[in-house]
Amino acid sequence: MTLLTDPLVQRMLLVGLLVGLAAPVMGTYLVQRRMALLGDGIGHVALAGVAAGWLAGSAAGLAQRDALAIPGAVVFAIAGAVVIERMRARGTAADVVMAILFYGGIAGGVLLIGLAGGSNANLLGYLFGSISTVTWGDVWVSVALAALILIIGLGLRSSLFAVTHDQEFARSTGLPVAVLNMVVAVLAAITITVAMRVVGVLLVSALMIVPVAIAQLMTRSFARTMHVAMGLGAVLTVTGIWITLFHNLQPGALIVVLGVALYVIVAAVTAARERVRA
Repeated sequence: MTLLTDPLVQRMLLVGLLVGLAAPVMGTYLVQRRMALLGDGIGHVALAGVAAGWLAGSAAGLAQRDALAIPGAVVFAIAGAVVIERMRARGTAADVVMAILFYGGIAGGVLLIGLAGGSNANLLGYLFGSISTVTWGDVWVSVALAALILIIGLGLRSSLFAVTHDQEFARSTGLPVAVLNMVVAVLAAITITVAMRVVGVLLVSALMIVPVAIAQLMTRSFARTMHVAMGLGAVLTVTGIWITLFHNLQPGALIVVLGVALYVIVAAVTAARERVRA
């Protein structure tokens, strides 16, 4: 229990809990829209934003070159989400746009971090997460962004569900479909930037999708799926971080592996139960 008095452990667990609660909220909408891989595309654009922040910090002569990394990631991720949504609304194949952003983002990020004087260690920290480096400033930013995601994602759940489930029906009821679609895209971008410090841009989509996939095996309604996914996300992130306090393991990778293992177990139990009922 003495570990809980360590400020570093407190920061890690708090950020992990916030990410675990917020990421599945937007993941539920993305799964409903069959855009589960959106997180990968935006995540790689966010990496370019991190690198741009590094470059701007170096140019400005800041003592901490990564002070602008998260703001840069937020700006680039939102811009990428807006581009994807506008292209999708115009009928352009969303998977093609995401593929372009996927490869362009990671390639641009690698080049810009090199220009900013960053090392491979810095790059790996953003690719796979670096929760052990979070500061109290990062914590408060995460609190603000996670609160925004939860307030809008839960507060507008009925309207956002209507748009993601059946856009024609939502349009016939007078809902601003285009605006709500953009809200989902922007919130997904914000979610990715919040989760990036925990699991990294390469695994961020898994944290948004895997808890939802598990919850879908256990529930039938949209609202219950979201609530169960939030609980699972929080448990997985806190458990993964706690285990890494005692073992030299990468937290982001462990969180995702725990989620995938839990999905396999729940899927096996559900299949066995269905066979018994049959």
